[in-house]
Amino acid sequence: MDGNNRWAKQRDLSGIAGHKEGVERIREVMSSCQELGVDVLTLFAFSSENWKRPKREVDALMSLFQLYLKREAKDLKKRGVRLRVVGNRSQFSTALNSAITKAEQLTDVAEAKTTLVIAADYGGRWDIVQAAARLADRVAAGEITSADINEQTFAQSTALAQMPEVDLLVRTGGEQRISNFVLWQAAYAELHFSPVLWPDFNADHLKQAAQDFHSRQRRFGKTQEQCEPQSHGGHHA
Repeated sequence: MDGNNRWAKQRDLSGIAGHKEGVERIREVMSSCQELGVDVLTLFAFSSENWKRPKREVDALMSLFQLYLKREAKDLKKRGVRLRVVGNRSQFSTALNSAITKAEQLTDVAEAKTTLVIAADYGGRWDIVQAAARLADRVAAGEITSADINEQTFAQSTALAQMPEVDLLVRTGGEQRISNFVLWQAAYAELHFSPVLWPDFNADHLKQAAQDFHSRQRRFGKTQEQCEPQSHGGHHA
């Protein structure tokens, strides 16, 4: 979700005002995902590298995150959305960690049909290193051997182990890179780069990204001919 600061500067506002406006877009995009039948929406809210930003901005982002959790948890539950937060929580305050736990517990209900994942203090490289460390610990403990480590067991050790692989990765704000986001999970993801700054990104923009996704042929290593529907006696398979 890129472009909050640039959006604010264009309007002579503080960077925090841009982040606040960006938070408001989450609700609309989440609703659009439900309309489109998206099972999981993962938002890159705060990267491992974002700690390098000015302390005032980081503190404001943490406060905004905590406010969002308290304000939105009940509404997410009502709309059938399960909330999960992934990332390294060790640098978060006790109050923020408590708010995360409460929001996750409140929305973890059987009737939830959609999952909203917030990646906070998250990085794709961090995720891969953590997965490798977990597997190394299991080998050292004698639970598994190195021969048991494969793509499946590695995936099950990542922060997003319970989630399906990423189908579509959307980056807003005009940058054309994925900036250390879901590196393992996005191995076969379709990439969509939007010039729209995140605070201006709406349901229509998401639907455009979805249309772009559905217009592509996903081959997963196969040839184009293998993926195209075959004709049999005038009928289409």
